[in-house]
Amino acid sequence: MPDINRYVLPNGLRIVHSYNPLTEIVAVNVLYNVGGKNDCNGKSGCAHLLEHLMFGGSENVPNFDTVLQNAGGENNAYTTADITNYYDIVPAHNLETALWVESDRMSFLNLNDKTLSVQRSVVTEEFKQRNLNRPYGDASYLYRKTAYKKHPYRNRVIGNSISHINSITLDDIKNYYKQYYAPDNAILSIVGNVKFEQCINLVEKWFAQLSPSGLKRPEIPEEPKQKKSREISVCRKVRANAIYKVWHIPGRTDDCYPCIDLISDILANGKSSRLKTKLLKNKRLFFSIDASVTGDIDPGLLIVSGFLLPGVKMEDADDAIECEIEKLLLQKVSNHELKKVVNKFESSELFDRTDNAEYAARLAYSELLGNACNLASLTDRYRAVKCTDIMHAAEKFLIPSNCTTLYYNAI
Repeated sequence: MPDINRYVLPNGLRIVHSYNPLTEIVAVNVLYNVGGKNDCNGKSGCAHLLEHLMFGGSENVPNFDTVLQNAGGENNAYTTADITNYYDIVPAHNLETALWVESDRMSFLNLNDKTLSVQRSVVTEEFKQRNLNRPYGDASYLYRKTAYKKHPYRNRVIGNSISHINSITLDDIKNYYKQYYAPDNAILSIVGNVKFEQCINLVEKWFAQLSPSGLKRPEIPEEPKQKKSREISVCRKVRANAIYKVWHIPGRTDDCYPCIDLISDILANGKSSRLKTKLLKNKRLFFSIDASVTGDIDPGLLIVSGFLLPGVKMEDADDAIECEIEKLLLQKVSNHELKKVVNKFESSELFDRTDNAEYAARLAYSELLGNACNLASLTDRYRAVKCTDIMHAAEKFLIPSNCTTLYYNAI
């Protein structure tokens, strides 16, 4: 694995670097420690709306996309419940251009009523496309707001409703930007054909003069332990019935997290996985079934989602999933089955590290979790999981009292 270098500016900006001489490009990633869980004034959707506004130009860079395209680069961004992440991919000799534009919009973003109005409209259309006009588009929101009672993971990152998005004022956005978009709340990672010393010189040139926010992060309410199973049933105009079952699981840095992640792979990663072999292929209850973990920093969810074949009763589908979950509690997985999913995880990790942009994003996220260098030992955490660990994790978390079920009925 390539060397990972770390550095911190006096203003709090954390820099992570990895040299890759096998490419002529460099990836610049700026991660801000703010996401959908950090609502402004109780209004959901602030983080995502500000992500859009970050492309509206800054004091010295009126057209961000044009500058990067003229430098032979490309860029994009995304918002999750935990973070907002921006990345630029440019030829190595144009690294300074990417650093210049990122530093300018970190502290000198143009925010006005016109740009806010435009981006509100864009996000509103995105909301309609993703949540109102897409089949099962509201499923995630429905089971999240049922599973979570206090933690803001219960909210949609894009905003809970169009009215929420439209209620965000210019003052809300300006305050949000001032609070969270500052060097002491950001991690800058650089991966590619540029040496560490050159990176630091350029980063200091463009970021050292920026002022920290002295951020005092509002406290996020802790989700109380779920002590009783929860259910929600809805009817929608979709082609097939669906069922979603979710269980509360530990956060990303918890020692038990790799066990739960591997359980999701045992259940549904690949054609030979348990749910796809037994419920989709053998019993023919579903035409599609999957399992995943949200991977959140705070305690998240393990999700099993299945789409029923015509004529299959919802209660039969539910019982079949419960039966497969119960087997994890009662029977140890085999060494072969565990090794298979660990090998898949390791190969996926190695593949991700061959892409500069993906690797830069992973380094920044690992730094947010504690230390970017820990990414090198991530596969060791998964290799250390034993068959008994899988059973103990299932016994602790995959129990009926910790489960929320959404019955999504077609009409």
